[in-house]
Amino acid sequence: MQKKMKVEIWSDVVCPFCYIGKRRFEKALANFSQKNQIEVIYRSFQLNPDIQTDTNKSVEQYLAESKGVTLSKATEMTQYVTDQAALEGLDFQMQNAVVANTFRSHRILQLALTQGKQQAMKERLLEAYFIEGKNIDDMGILSNLSSEVGLTNVEEITKTDTFSDEVKRDILASKQMGIQGVPFFVFNRKYGISGAQETKVFAEAINQSFLEWKEESLQSQEGI
Repeated sequence: MQKKMKVEIWSDVVCPFCYIGKRRFEKALANFSQKNQIEVIYRSFQLNPDIQTDTNKSVEQYLAESKGVTLSKATEMTQYVTDQAALEGLDFQMQNAVVANTFRSHRILQLALTQGKQQAMKERLLEAYFIEGKNIDDMGILSNLSSEVGLTNVEEITKTDTFSDEVKRDILASKQMGIQGVPFFVFNRKYGISGAQETKVFAEAINQSFLEWKEESLQSQEGI
């Protein structure tokens, strides 16, 4: 199997800029002529690992409490990300979003990685949370979403702690690399880009890191 350059993306399922950044990165990658030689892996990160899932609390209420701002300010914040998302063709419905812990979702994504379906699962989870207002901490909902994508052995997540260590390992790696916020894009374990940057920024990073990776690969093959 041909070796590929890795782009690792630390992100959380309830992070609006992670979805926006995903779209911008995807646009850059789609226009890259050597995109078939790039492997994209989503790494686990929790913005708030201690959050308790609460289907009776709005995201605006949660933001107001957690950030110490007024409810109207929190509403302004959600409207801002909604407007930014719209520019990327995403129809956020933040008024329907469910306050939820994302650890189970990350375990599902780790399972999806082993089955070659992580890209589809990541997109489905983001869509479910930001657009459909689904509780992405509910195992019944997660099972249904996983089935849509074609995942198998999802019951392992329900009955055991399978893939919990993988989630924790990603989170530890993010701390070791000094990642404090997401999305965070790491190209070939050399270059990092923080935030939902413009598409052209991602395009430049992909091109530059790929050229260096290609050169390193050639030197390795030649034994230099």
